[in-house]
Amino acid sequence: MSKNGKLSVNSLESTRHPPNTYFRSLVDVVNITISKMIHSLFIINNTGDVFMEKHWKSVVNKSICDYFFEAQGKVTNPEDVPPVIATPHHYLINIYRNSLYFVAVVTTEVPPLFVVEFLHRIFDMFEDYFTECSETNLKDHFVIVYELLDEMLDNGFPLAVESNVLKELIKPPNFLRSITDTVTGKSTGVGATLPTGQLSNIPWRRTGVKYTNNEAYFDVIEEIDAIIDKSGSTVIAEIQGYIDCLIKLSGMPDLTLSFVNPRLLDDVSFHPCVRFKRWETEKILSFVPPDGHFRMMSYHIGANNMVAIPVYLRHNISFREGSGGRFDVTIGPKQTMGKTVENVVLEVPFPKSVLNVTLTANQGKNSFDPVSKLMTWDVGKIDTAKLPNIKGTITLQTGVPVPESNPTITVMFTINTLAVSGLKVNRLDMYGEEMKQRKYKPFKGVKYITRAGKFQVRT
Repeated sequence: MSKNGKLSVNSLESTRHPPNTYFRSLVDVVNITISKMIHSLFIINNTGDVFMEKHWKSVVNKSICDYFFEAQGKVTNPEDVPPVIATPHHYLINIYRNSLYFVAVVTTEVPPLFVVEFLHRIFDMFEDYFTECSETNLKDHFVIVYELLDEMLDNGFPLAVESNVLKELIKPPNFLRSITDTVTGKSTGVGATLPTGQLSNIPWRRTGVKYTNNEAYFDVIEEIDAIIDKSGSTVIAEIQGYIDCLIKLSGMPDLTLSFVNPRLLDDVSFHPCVRFKRWETEKILSFVPPDGHFRMMSYHIGANNMVAIPVYLRHNISFREGSGGRFDVTIGPKQTMGKTVENVVLEVPFPKSVLNVTLTANQGKNSFDPVSKLMTWDVGKIDTAKLPNIKGTITLQTGVPVPESNPTITVMFTINTLAVSGLKVNRLDMYGEEMKQRKYKPFKGVKYITRAGKFQVRT
């Protein structure tokens, strides 16, 4: 990042979502200006209130956020705020997730993606501790929030960023602790001893893990982002994929996971536990897993011809001056490998000139909000024998011009037991002293899920 505020990286487009940048360890990456990293953190809600702030060095007045609000006021979409904002004496680096902005203040030039990644780690840690990272939850657990921030960052640079390590040091919230913290305003959950993971070369896994039932579950989740034009042709389509794991294995297991078609994966990022060298040479995931839930791998497939579109829409939407308009939409499965499309929801944002819509659906429930002008149709499952259809009339305000364009329909859906890219796990092997001595035989399971990301159909 240069003095004029321009980035020293090619693109920060991916910072709207978790950046999926591969790190061996956050601490290992930093061999530069280590004592001059993140100065302060401000957490801002979607109404512009700075409801929480943390300073690791001297206090930075929250008036610095005025530069952020100025940049925010220039965009219509909250995700379009520039990730790096230059001010006369500081840089503001921010992310937007779950209707919250996390704004870090740095005083010198630093690698911006490093700070972005760390902000995502903070959000993920809050989500891990509190189930949902929301303004209400952060306020309800403000003692734990500040304890976590104190441990995650030391003198401006990341220190403890692994869930296993932090949970040994700071107890997750429970009812008794929440009551005690609220009444006393003091910390009651910080451990007195250093976490075992901090002392090993595997900082993401604590030692001495024991389970009665040993299990390992892998969820291959793929989200389709697509724009379909009014004729049904694909304008753009890409897949954001994740492999989420739930590992409950005793001891220090060493796992290898291989795929039937690993060549599909050419844009990938990994949890630090994955041995990257072996992936480069053999396309095999070899790792000592953290204990519990974690995201092992993220990948992106962006070639239109490789992305199968699993649903289609037949639509007839028209506006006529003086007589309102007609609305007729049918949805059906397209390339689903015979799998059932479930949890289907359609959202149609009508123009402000629409007064009301009167629609009848042959399946599911529909509603129209006269204030936001949003029509929602909760379809449920798609039955191929009788495709879901919704139709009816549109009432326009009198004396108002006919809308110039038809609305864009947002489609949400889920397809279980299918990875739409065709990715398939070949085998999972487990090693380790406990398994070598046949102390236990673990249960293994793989599940595939396809769901809509930002899936839009132009009409």
